Amino acid sequence: MLILQLSIILVAAKIAGRLNVRLGQPSVLGKLLIGIVLGPSVLGLVNETETLAELSQIGVILLMFIAGLETDIDKFKQTGKASISVGFGGIIVPVVLGYLVGIMLNLTTMQSWFLGLLLSATSVSISVQALKEMDQLNNREGTTILGAAVIDDVVGIIALAFLMSFAGGDVNLTTVILKKILFFAGAILVGWKVVPWFLNKFSSLKVTETVISSALIICFVYAYLAEYPGVAAIIGAYIAGVAISVTNFKHEIFEKVETISYSIFVPVFFTSIGVTAQFSGITQNLGLIVLLSIIAILTKLISASIGAKLAGFNWNSSLGIGSAMVFRGEVALIIATIGLESKLLTQDMFAVIVVVILVTTIVTPPMMKWFFRNLIPS
Repeated sequence: MLILQLSIILVAAKIAGRLNVRLGQPSVLGKLLIGIVLGPSVLGLVNETETLAELSQIGVILLMFIAGLETDIDKFKQTGKASISVGFGGIIVPVVLGYLVGIMLNLTTMQSWFLGLLLSATSVSISVQALKEMDQLNNREGTTILGAAVIDDVVGIIALAFLMSFAGGDVNLTTVILKKILFFAGAILVGWKVVPWFLNKFSSLKVTETVISSALIICFVYAYLAEYPGVAAIIGAYIAGVAISVTNFKHEIFEKVETISYSIFVPVFFTSIGVTAQFSGITQNLGLIVLLSIIAILTKLISASIGAKLAGFNWNSSLGIGSAMVFRGEVALIIATIGLESKLLTQDMFAVIVVVILVTTIVTPPMMKWFFRNLIPS
């Protein structure tokens, strides 16, 4: 059954992606939409399974690993201040407005703050693909987006730990922050000293494809270790890619990883987002879904754009950066699941949030295409 589902996903994703490109939109949007069509909500040809979820996880890890491989360290250093401005700008406004909406909905104070925190989440896996298709991933705008997403993730998880400690969860805020500091310090040190040594030693073994195997080992180990302090596997994979990007193996690894990723794992990731969409019972909360979707889109778009403008970008680039930060993705889903388990989200609100996340997923690529249309690829 899995083999048949993979065949259906790959055929449908490639055709849908191509049709979307012909319509002037990023191919990733077609892959997302075809997932909805293939899933239980429409045709039911592909169902959500644990194996499919694992393949999807590998897909997003490899996607962010590729983004790291394409990152220019010098440009990354130059955009540090801009990333901070965009990252914090994209957190503060959604948190505050989300809290106010929660109060209007008669949620408790803790539930309202949790809603705000949930709306502040950012995931750039979809944005990375759209940037790649537009050849904008490695310019100043693309580098700023990636840096801001890392900041969003770290600050968001720390804020979540802080909120959970007040909500009665067994969370030690000092331990949470210390774990993250240790992870990033260790990841940078290992990337600087150990990764080049490991690549040289492992790639010299007299067996086939040792270079790509060593790169994937580094990627998956970083992704696994990143989840221990709650940083997120995709951030670990991205750091692994950056560490390899400064070695002489960069180009060989990039070409082979891209081939492996885009032949199966990345299409499965994008399509599975649509497959997991559930629309049953949403008509009762349609008004709330529309309200939260508008807030989710505008708060990120406007606040992150203002942060980019303050960092020196023109308005067109600023809005492009802001649009890339709109996608909530797997980061928001993880936070929402934590909220459901800790009673900070009701089952109905959880279902609403899942649809809102899907909406942000669908609108992000066309917005990016629109705002980045006049930028010259670097």
